[in-house]
Amino acid sequence: MKRFIVAILLPIVVAVVNVSAQTNLLKKAEHIIETAIGESAVDSAAMAAGDSLYGVERVRRDSIRLAEMALQLQEMKLNEIVLRSRLEALDDDSLRLAEQRERIDSLRGCTPGAPVVVEGDTLFTLYAESEAGSAFDRADRVIAKLAEIGRGEGLDRDSVRTTDYGRQTNIHYGKTVILSVTEQDALWEGMERDSLARHYAMILDNKIRDLKDDYNFFGMVKRVALFIFVLVAQYLLFKLTNYLFRKLRRRIIRFKRQRLQPIIIRDYELLNTRQIGRILIFLVNILRYLVLLTQLTFSVPVLFAIFPQTEKLAFTIFRYIFEPVKMVATSVVDYIPKLFIILVIWYCIKYIIKGIEYIAKEIENEKLKISGFYPDWAKPTFNIIRFLLYAFMIAMIYPFLPGSDSGVFQGISVFVGLIVSLGSSTVIGNIIAGLVITYMRPFKVGDRIKLDDTTGNVIEKTPFVTRLRTPKNEVVTIPNSFIMSSHTVNYSASARQFGLIIHTTVTIGYDAPWRQVHQLLINAARMTDGVVEHPKPFVLETELNDYYPCYQINAYIKDADRLGEIMSELHQNIQDVFNEAGVEIMSPHYYAGRDGSASTIPADYLNREE
Repeated sequence: MKRFIVAILLPIVVAVVNVSAQTNLLKKAEHIIETAIGESAVDSAAMAAGDSLYGVERVRRDSIRLAEMALQLQEMKLNEIVLRSRLEALDDDSLRLAEQRERIDSLRGCTPGAPVVVEGDTLFTLYAESEAGSAFDRADRVIAKLAEIGRGEGLDRDSVRTTDYGRQTNIHYGKTVILSVTEQDALWEGMERDSLARHYAMILDNKIRDLKDDYNFFGMVKRVALFIFVLVAQYLLFKLTNYLFRKLRRRIIRFKRQRLQPIIIRDYELLNTRQIGRILIFLVNILRYLVLLTQLTFSVPVLFAIFPQTEKLAFTIFRYIFEPVKMVATSVVDYIPKLFIILVIWYCIKYIIKGIEYIAKEIENEKLKISGFYPDWAKPTFNIIRFLLYAFMIAMIYPFLPGSDSGVFQGISVFVGLIVSLGSSTVIGNIIAGLVITYMRPFKVGDRIKLDDTTGNVIEKTPFVTRLRTPKNEVVTIPNSFIMSSHTVNYSASARQFGLIIHTTVTIGYDAPWRQVHQLLINAARMTDGVVEHPKPFVLETELNDYYPCYQINAYIKDADRLGEIMSELHQNIQDVFNEAGVEIMSPHYYAGRDGSASTIPADYLNREE
């Protein structure tokens, strides 16, 4: 706005000044011409009177007059040239001043300036450069000179003064130039140069007096006394802190003996009173060390700040301590919105999982039935959905974790993912096989199954392996991938639904009637504990060998877990029944020539018949 007004008014002022100067020159020229014309008229009248002497004198005076007129015209031309040059200089200075002000206004918002800080007190700020260097060089030079003057002895009244030297004003202390104030400084502050120099001189004078008071003998005595006072206060504070914590420790010991109870979760004692007491004392010691460290954090910088020579070190130490704390506190405060988002996501996923878990339990307990969805699918399906939901939650939370956008965090994540992908091919195969087994439903926990040559009851199914307990109480761990590539025989599933058919084969000679053998085998099956009445046992003749036929007894049972026990009892009953009936069992093979040799029937059964 100022530049706009100057640009409009300056040409008008110059034009007015030029017109005024030309008008004055014209008036002077007209006055000279009129004077000459008047004198010529008088001279003409005198000549008409016939005065010859006067004619000669007139010619002489005219010559003199013309010479004066020429001199006056020359002087007028010189005055006009000087006036024009002054107007042009005024025009250039005004435009230059307006441009400088505009440039300074544009730089004022983005130029920090160089503050003159002496003992933590900011006196003023320099923005402009000078022949002495940049603004920061000038500020450092002023600080150094003030420190030198402050440590000197004596203080003269009115020792700080200002002196004008052309285009700058110097601020002196004695013979030492503290600061040179330039036109640029005045433009930056929006003040006249002399006023700005006097303002700076007053500030510097007050600061020099303060420095003199600080560096004199009484000031040093005061600082030493303050230093000793802080040391004594810190020592007493240490003693008080240790006393209070010792008292607190005794209270904890007394509380442990009288009122403290062990931490018991159900029937398990997690922590007894002695362990809890030790933990409490440990936490109290940690707290004591933190309190002592906090006291040192404040007292050490205060001790260094007492003396001007170590004041900068005090601020440095305090900054080293305060900046990390400030950074952590700022980070925590800034992280609160992200933490709130993480909590919202976590609670949403948590209650979604609780709802799915409730539905899974209802299906597992067969209170809720879904067509084509078996109850034993409920728990593994819930585990899969829960895993997927947690994975989705982690994917949503990941961008809000501290340091998630840092290269180090991302590099570690990629490295961990690479290690998992390279080393988990077998694990992933077992997991996939476990899922397939779950939904194929070849067996469930508690079933008696046979995997290749291993027979046992399923005691555990995990995403990786399946564990069996054999009839000999051997626990066999089988990878799920092996189960997928092998055939599985499930005895319990058939026993529950249809009844499991147990069978065994005996060989009887051709001399025994087959109908009698069938009846004896069926009687032996019916006598066996665990064989059901219906369906009825039945006999199959599987082979007719050279010396004997093969008879296979088949019977239904419902308890597959007693398979071995039932088979053993069946074999025992077959022997008893056949021996009582006097029928020989030709297994293993017997070749009997009826030449009077003894029968294979035990003597007890033969004596019983007699």
